[in-house]
Amino acid sequence: MGPSKLLCAFYFSLLSEKVKVWNLEKRDGGNPLCTRIFPAIPGNKPTVVSCLTVHENLNFMAIGFADGSVVLTKGDITRDRHSKTQILHEGSYPVTGLAFRQSGKTTHLFVVTTENIQSYLLSVKDYSHLELDTHGCGLHCSSLSDPSQDLQFIVAGNECVYLYQPDERGPCFAFEGQKLIVHWYRGYLIIVSKDRKTSPKSEFAGNEAQNSDKQVLNIYDLCNKFIAYSSVFDDVVDVLAEWGSLYVLTRDGKIHVLQEKDAQTKLEMLFRKNLFEMAINLAKSHHLDSDGLSEIFRQYGDHLYNKGNHDGAIQQYIRTIGKLEPSYVIRKFLDAQRIHNLTAYLQTLHLQSLANADHTTLLLNCYTKLKDSTKLEEFIKASESEVRFDVETAIKVLRQAGYYSHAVYLAEKHDHHEWYLKIQLEDIKNYQEALHYIGKLPFDQAESNMKRYGKILMHHVPKETTELLKNLCTDYQPTGDSEGPGILEGKKANSEEFIPVFANNSRELKAFLEHMTEVQSDSPQGVYDTLLELRLQNWAHELDEQIKEKLHDEALTLLKSGRFKTVFDKALVLCQMHNFKDGVLYLYEQGKLFQQIMHYHMQNEQYKKVIEVCELYGDQEACLWEQALGYFARKEEDCKEYIAAVLKHIENKNLMPPLLVVQTLAHNSTATLSVIKDYLVNKLQKQSCQIEQDGQRIQKYREETTRIRQEIEELKASPKIFQKTKCSICTSALELPSVHFLCGHSFHQHCFESYSESDSECPTCMPENRKVMDMIRAQEQKRDLHDQFQHQLKCSNDGFSVVADYFGRGVFNKLTLITDLPLGKSATTIEAGLQRELLMHTKRST
Repeated sequence: MGPSKLLCAFYFSLLSEKVKVWNLEKRDGGNPLCTRIFPAIPGNKPTVVSCLTVHENLNFMAIGFADGSVVLTKGDITRDRHSKTQILHEGSYPVTGLAFRQSGKTTHLFVVTTENIQSYLLSVKDYSHLELDTHGCGLHCSSLSDPSQDLQFIVAGNECVYLYQPDERGPCFAFEGQKLIVHWYRGYLIIVSKDRKTSPKSEFAGNEAQNSDKQVLNIYDLCNKFIAYSSVFDDVVDVLAEWGSLYVLTRDGKIHVLQEKDAQTKLEMLFRKNLFEMAINLAKSHHLDSDGLSEIFRQYGDHLYNKGNHDGAIQQYIRTIGKLEPSYVIRKFLDAQRIHNLTAYLQTLHLQSLANADHTTLLLNCYTKLKDSTKLEEFIKASESEVRFDVETAIKVLRQAGYYSHAVYLAEKHDHHEWYLKIQLEDIKNYQEALHYIGKLPFDQAESNMKRYGKILMHHVPKETTELLKNLCTDYQPTGDSEGPGILEGKKANSEEFIPVFANNSRELKAFLEHMTEVQSDSPQGVYDTLLELRLQNWAHELDEQIKEKLHDEALTLLKSGRFKTVFDKALVLCQMHNFKDGVLYLYEQGKLFQQIMHYHMQNEQYKKVIEVCELYGDQEACLWEQALGYFARKEEDCKEYIAAVLKHIENKNLMPPLLVVQTLAHNSTATLSVIKDYLVNKLQKQSCQIEQDGQRIQKYREETTRIRQEIEELKASPKIFQKTKCSICTSALELPSVHFLCGHSFHQHCFESYSESDSECPTCMPENRKVMDMIRAQEQKRDLHDQFQHQLKCSNDGFSVVADYFGRGVFNKLTLITDLPLGKSATTIEAGLQRELLMHTKRST
């Protein structure tokens, strides 16, 4: 049962006073049920009750008396059996006010008399008490505030209103006038007092001014410190709060109702009077949302701005951050004279992490315009854990304004490596520091930045840059990295990609390339190509003979390393460009370009070298001797010795016809007949021997032809007697049935059928006969190619290629021709018949 449902009343008589408790929720014949009646004064003391209060939980009730005593009832005060009554306080001054204060599990009772104020702690057994002040108040001049004022006990004196905590006195308010009634309602302090001054007009007492002895009702807002309402009444009996309104009961039997205006109406009234501070406090006390508060701050800021109070205006605009568009404020303070106000606003905007890149740019420009380096440093170094601005924008602005050290600090702190290096190299020109910074970066970033800034660094700090590149292209480990080597295994940059970095730094480039070839034998081909070119350049421009010889050996050693097989042409061009003779000859030899070797010696007129080349490579390319003969034949000097050596080899290998040799040497005016005398004599002797051998062979072929013709005539005119006694296949005795051929071979019939591929051919003679028939068919086909060959030879620009093509197809193969034709028969007819007779076999059975 809540306290609003409890009605406490007193019945006064001459002999005693009693407390009656009614339950308003229960009825007894239409009236509230009276649940308890008990004496208010224990022991029937001759005194009267001055005040009474009940705890909101109905477990305490205190009654004050005019003799200064206080009776406390503990327990369920609605039932006789569950409560206990005792005297809590005794004094000499009448008790004028009582109030329970509950804070957590702690319960206090405030007791005020006409001369003092005390508090009792009811949560302990002994009910300890503490005197708070040595002055009191009259009846109805005390009350307990709500939690908005921390449940303080309010005591109204004639000069001041005091607020008390259970253990001390709190603040006081100087409200003049004799206080008659004090009441607390919804955060407002309501005081009815007598005012000796002329009172304000009352909406309840007419329009004429009220003089003394009139009662003034003031409603104070202690939180916001203003008078919410004030009016004059005639003889106020009491002020009651119920149903969301205040009721003022006067002696003439009238009840006046006071209704609180809504928050928006209150604010509008304050706005009209430009009471923005009061409006702000009021809005906060009414727990207005942030959007509503922001609008109040904006209006307040506009008001101050229009009055010229820019400092105050910017403070109000700052309170709108997060709700009001920043551009609304920024546009108002772009004037140079108000730059410090704009700076304050932008600072707060960044502190709340609501700034964009444009705001950052504007703030930094403000700092630079004001030349306030201290504030600038505080801004960029303020937040170590959370960045409240766009870092890249800040770096750009600081760089543009010339604050390089600040820009470098931001770039390094927030890992904007590109900006750090750009400022160090282009603005500060601290190349050593930039190179050291790259050495601390992870592999990928170090690689990309060395590609971008390597040329600049190489120009100013070549030695240190070269060392860093060596590290980057082998086993890179960032400077200061505590992890052991090998943790980044496989992270090696491509050394070939850094060659352009060494432009105009040939010494460092050579050191870098030689280092890479030593530590990485599988370096890219471009590394070896560049190193070869570099060594050839150094060799070509060196004047000191000893150093030149050393450079010569280094270049040749590199060529012989076997790294230029896939780029043979490129290496050859490099050697030719720098006139590196030994390198050119070595590459010619590796590429088996023997003719180029000989032509090289010919160009340099090194006759012995020409002969040596022919002797070394003549077996692989026989044309070298022919070219050597033509070369010496064109020389006007006396080259008899070399010509003789060439002719000797040509004769031994039979490389050229004698007529071609004579024609070749005819161009040399110094070569006499004696030079080729021995060659011609030997050649003629060999040809004579060959002619004699050919004559003998011709005679042999004629005799054989005559014999064959005789055999053919005999076969045609005379019978053939088969006298074979053994089978030509199995060599067993010949038995019937048997098969005989005119060639003289005989076979068992079953042997012949098993091995023969044709019934009309001898199995023994068939392979040889087929070769002959194939030759005959080939000759017949080739006869038709003569006209076609002649036509192509006449129309072709390269007759040699046509002849070579026909040679490959066997057109010019030697054929055996039969001469001495019989009269009346053409050569073609006789030849065809003769071949058929030679190959014809007759199958006969005996």
